[in-house]
Order: sequence, then C-alpha cells, then structure tokens
Amino acid sequence: MADEAKGAAARDLRLDFFRGLALWFIFVNHIPANQISWATPRNFGLSDATEIFVFISGYTAALVYGRTLQGQGLPMAGAQVLHRCWSLYVTYIILFFAFTAQIAYTARAFDSPLFAEEMGIAGYFQDPVGALTQALLLKFRPANLDVLPLYIVLLLAFPLLLPALRSRPLAVLAGSAALYGAARHWGWNLPTYPDGGVWYFNPFTWQFLFVLGAVLQGRPDLRAAATRFRRPVALAAAAVLLASLFLALSWKFAPLHALIPVALTEILYPISKTDLDPLRLLHFFALAYLVLRLVPADAPWLGGTLAAPVLDCGRQSLPVFCLGVLLSFAGQTVLVHVSGSLSAQFLVTVLGIAAMVLLARFLGWYRSAGRVRRPKAASAGKLSA
Repeated sequence: MADEAKGAAARDLRLDFFRGLALWFIFVNHIPANQISWATPRNFGLSDATEIFVFISGYTAALVYGRTLQGQGLPMAGAQVLHRCWSLYVTYIILFFAFTAQIAYTARAFDSPLFAEEMGIAGYFQDPVGALTQALLLKFRPANLDVLPLYIVLLLAFPLLLPALRSRPLAVLAGSAALYGAARHWGWNLPTYPDGGVWYFNPFTWQFLFVLGAVLQGRPDLRAAATRFRRPVALAAAAVLLASLFLALSWKFAPLHALIPVALTEILYPISKTDLDPLRLLHFFALAYLVLRLVPADAPWLGGTLAAPVLDCGRQSLPVFCLGVLLSFAGQTVLVHVSGSLSAQFLVTVLGIAAMVLLARFLGWYRSAGRVRRPKAASAGKLSA
C-alpha cells in the first residue's frame, strides 16, 4: 500500500487532466454546427486537441513501458506493447461495427442517405466484403475514427525505439525529425480505401510529436530546460499565440483575412493538419510552454472537485474516446432532425460529456474494486493452504 501511495503521489495529474480535456474537445468538435465548439482550442489557434492527445500518448507510453524495460527487460516490454496494440485493434474493430451500424440505422430511420456519404461509409454498402477487408487493414474508416488507427501504428513501432530512447534519446529525436521532414518533402503517407486517398493523420509526420513526448519523459533535464521560465521565450510564445489567434479568426471573419498580405498567405497556406504543418507544431509548443508555466505539477486545484471529472476521463481514455465517437454522431442526429437551437446544442454537449464522465467513473470504481478483490482472494488462498 505504501508503494501505491508513493506512486500516486508521484503521478503528474496534468497528464490525465489535459488528456481528459482533449477527449472532451474531440467530442465537441465532432458535432457539426455545434456553436459550443467555439470554446475549444481549434478556434483560437492553429493546433487543437489532437496534438495534445498524441504528445501525451507518447509521454505516457515511454513512462509505462520504460518502467517495464528497466525492471523486466525488452522482451517483456515489447510483449506488453504488442498486447496493448492488439487491445486497441480489437477495440477499433468493435467501434467500427458499432459506429457503422449507428450511421446505417440513423440514415434509414430518418430517411437521410446523405448521412452515410457524409460519415464516409457509403463504400461499405456498395461493397461490404471489400470494405470490411480494408477496414481490418485500417484502410477503410468512417469519419471521426482516424485518431485510433494512428495511435495503433505509432505504438506498434514503439518496441523498436524503447532501447534507443534510454541510451540515445537525442539521436532518436533527430531521426524522428528527419523522417518528419522527409515525409513532408516527398509526400509519404499510407493509402486509404476506397477513394485512393491517404490517412487523415499521416503517421510519418505525426510520429514526431509522439516521439518528442517519449523523449521528454525519459529526460527530466531536457524537460526542465524546455519549460524553464525565460522572459524572451515567454514573450515569443505569447506572440505566436496572438498571431495564431489572428489567423484562426481570419478564417471566420473576412475583414481580418483581407488584412493579410497576399504574398504572406502564399507562404503560410495550406496549414496542413494531415501532415502536421510546422506552424501547427509551433503553436502547440508555444501553448504547451505557457500552460506548463501556469499549471505546475503541484497545482492544488488539480486535486480538487472541479478537476475530478476531467481527470476521470483522462484515466479511462480509450473507452471514453469510443463513447465520445458514438455520442457525437447521436448529437449530430439530434441537432439535424430534432432541434438545432442553441439550447439544444448546449444540452447535447452537456449530456454527452456527463455520459463520458459517468462511464469513466464507473470503470474507475470497477477496476479499483477489482484490485481490492485480488489481494483478498490471494490471502484467502494462503490461509486455506
């Protein structure tokens, strides 16, 4: 029990908090025509919740599997990573069927065939066998499911990086940066089905953010140096956020867009999310720097009542993400076919987040109860023996 208490005390609650917050943002952003999404980061800058999620995923992967590598060696660490990948893959396939069935039922119930086209599953009804085969290969995906295949692919390659992350982390980061640059320069990506397109989140570029998180986790000295307060860096980060805010608002308001010189727009655009544009990275770095300065690891409010629902979702990220995908489409259905009023948008958002929190709390309770039952069962076995 003392070891568990020590581990809990050493846990950086910011990881769970910002991952949970990212899941809330992803849910809200996946509901079209939802004005509540104006409260999410994507409307105030160039990066969004996806960068937060991928970076934290790399950080936590290095934290969890790095401990296994240190205590039990590479074979066990690699086995645990592959087991996790298999769990993620099975979860993705189940989510694929559930989401496809939800879209198909809704399209029939409301006589809205455009739902199938909009959500990217029209090909499934035209060629179910081919679409299912391609879905198993992660090439055929409905809308809003792109993050999970990206995470599976990035984690699948992680055992190859684990030893080098401990011995030569800067070399790993340099190689990751080189792959990022090469993929952007030569247009490397993975194909999708059936339109011959490419993955919405290019794993050859997004891996850089994942690896960066892993490197920083294993190098506290780099972490401290990257987040140390320096007035010029803070001012530069604030300037980046303000410039990004102006650009983001210019996409909504034509008078602001007219203020940007044409020559500058030719340099800036397109700011690709698929290939993780350097401007998105710059915005994320600036945002992360200032947020980490404003929210220290020992911030008292992280252990308070208001932060608890977000922390719960961050700790149960996979099932909460899956539920969020299903709820976002349900919310879209309500706003399109029942009421699109602002009050309906607010109600759909609040009820969806409440359902995600309830699921997270139930799973947390169930798993903690399971951890209590196991030691009791072991003790009973010893007594009976």
